[in-house]
This record gives sequence, C-alpha cells and structure tokens, in this order.
Amino acid sequence: MYGLEREDGCADAPTQEAVEEAARQANAHDFISAFPEGYQTGCGEKGVVLSGGQKQRIAIARALVRQPQVLLLDEATSALDTESEAVVQEALNRLMAGRTVVVVAHRLSTIRDAHRICVVSQGQAPKKKVAPAPGAVKKAAAPKKETNPLFEKRPKNFGLGGNPAPKRDLRRFVKWPKYVRLQRQRRVLSMRLKVPPVLNQFVTRALDKNQAETLFKLLLKYRPEDKKQKAERLKAEAEAREASKELEKKKPLVVKFGLTHELEKKKPLVVKFGLNHVTTLVEAGKAQLVVIAHDVDPIELVVWLPALCKKMGVPYCIVKGKARLGAIVHQKNAAALAVTGVKNEDQREFGKLVESFKSQFNEGARVQWGGGIMGIKSQHKQKQKERILAKELAQRMTV
Repeated sequence: MYGLEREDGCADAPTQEAVEEAARQANAHDFISAFPEGYQTGCGEKGVVLSGGQKQRIAIARALVRQPQVLLLDEATSALDTESEAVVQEALNRLMAGRTVVVVAHRLSTIRDAHRICVVSQGQAPKKKVAPAPGAVKKAAAPKKETNPLFEKRPKNFGLGGNPAPKRDLRRFVKWPKYVRLQRQRRVLSMRLKVPPVLNQFVTRALDKNQAETLFKLLLKYRPEDKKQKAERLKAEAEAREASKELEKKKPLVVKFGLTHELEKKKPLVVKFGLNHVTTLVEAGKAQLVVIAHDVDPIELVVWLPALCKKMGVPYCIVKGKARLGAIVHQKNAAALAVTGVKNEDQREFGKLVESFKSQFNEGARVQWGGGIMGIKSQHKQKQKERILAKELAQRMTV
C-alpha cells in the first residue's frame, strides 16, 4: 500500500494484517493473492496491470485502511461493467457502514440504499417543499351546506339485524370445478409459452365469420346420407332387384350377340371424412379442398396435414370447431373433411372459395411464432424497467 506512510496523515504505517483485512472487505484479496508476487506486485505506470474493477477495489481498500469518518465517492462505479459493478457495490456497502458518505453518481443502483437523495438538474438543486402549517393554526371552517328539512337523512347500517347489504360480485371467491380451473390454466399457459409457427397457424389463421358461413352453406349441400337414409336406400334397391328378377323369369330366352356394357352407377357427390380417408384422397390428388378443424385434441393428429396439402398442391383451410365439421357428416366431431367434386351449378362459388383459400393458406405469408404474452403485472414491471433504462441512457448521452 504505497503512500500510506506516517507523513500521509496516519499515525502509524498499516500492518500487513490490516492491509489484508481491508483487501478482504473490498473484495480484492482473491485477485491480489493470484498475482505471482502477491501484495508486493508492481501495478505499472497508472496501474496498467489492473483492470477498471480491480483499480476501484484497490482504492476502496486504501480508504478502509485509513479508517475515515467522512468519505466522498465520485462516480465510483461509472466505468465498470455489470459484473464488476456488483462486486464493487458490495465492497462499498461494507465501506459505508458507520461512516458519513457523500456519493456523486449517475447510476441509480449506486445510490439506491442512501438515506437521502438529492437531484441536481442544470447545476441547481430543487427547492425544498414548504412545511405544512402547524396543527394549532387551522383554516376557517367552511360554511355548512344548506339542506332541505323535508328530506330526512337516514344513514344505513349494514351490521347484524340492520339493512341488507348491497349485492357484490363474488365470482372471484367461487371455487370453480377442477375441469374449469384446468381449462383456464391451460389457456394461460398457452399464452405464456412460445408457440412454434406449425402450431400457431391453428390459433391465428382460422377463417373469419363471413368466409366460414359461405363455406358451411356449400358443405351442407353435399352432406352424406345418415343411417336412416341409407337403410331406406338399401331397401329400395333390394325391392327393385327382386322386381327385375321376376321380370327376367317371364321373358323368353334369347341368344344375344355382341358386347354388353353395364352402366355404372355414378357415386353421389358427398363430403368425405375420416383422417385416413382424407389423407388417401390428398395423396392420390383426388381432393379438391380440405377443411381442417383448429381444436383437434391432440393436435398432433392433424399438425402435418397443412404441409401435406401444400406439397400435393391441394387447397386447404382451417375453421373453428371440430363439432361444426362433425355436424355436417352426422358425427359428434370431425378432424378434417375433403371435397372431391361439386355440381355444375356450384362450380362458380366453389372456384371463388378455392382461389381465396389458396392465396390465404397455401401461398400466404409465412406464419410467425406465437405466445409469449405475459400477464398485466409482468408487463407493467417490464415497462418500468424499460423507462428506468431509457432515463439512464438519456442522462449518459447528455453527459
């Protein structure tokens, strides 16, 4: 500790034990001991051997050895990074114990624990507020407001046996069922966590109300038959088959020459459903439009379907509600539907929908990451931190 001799104001030169104790309190003992010569190491001209944080801690150790009653710190942590500042600040807190300390600083973290903070703006300190008038001196009482004697004031008493208490909204005190709490926790968690684009498209890119209404009107025209309609159809076909057999019996036997072609019955144009069936139609290129529900659980069942449709060039869209898709095909739920063809009178409307879905989903903008939405309190704290950082940055720029 060069310079701490008798003529420097100290009664006696500090002992080695006092120097080491001061270095420990200043968080400097560890890096001093790491030098080859320890406490006898030369620091070079203007301390070139030491870093900025090490210089600050050496200065704090010198101040501790002197045992001052009043200490003046001028920008003690201004030239330090965050890690060094934390170490030096810890040493300063030990140094301030039991002493009068005047700190000049631009960083809020340096003076956070001070008993009194004065702000100097444009070379002037703000004036102190005028103390309030003593309790003995009171202002003149305001004149009483005139009241109508016809209306008697009757204050209400909401105690036991008194007036009925006003109605309050007690929903936040209700213990909701477990399934409701799980639903809410799952929704909050989906907002907080980062959602990859593959999953985020099912949340953010569903069809709006007008588009979905037009699409469902068209799909309802091509509903497949239900169980009752199928039974009636099979019964009618069986009766027709029996009638044709009886007619054949009555006809004479005739030898026929040439090829006979049986007319194939055309399959009715209906909406196809079932994941395996829809996937087969997409891979075979027979599907002209695929409709996917946004709330399939687990989502892994259909998360790959948009990519398959893009690769095979099949237009697709995402709609809200697997139950709405299920209602079209007489099921409780449906993960996806496929349209293989429509009648001539619906070709124009179907073509418009397909073009719209191609531009919106197949060739639309790339889906971004979702989620990461924090709560109100977290957002408020984050804004406070940003304001403090912006203020500190503005002060540094002015200096």
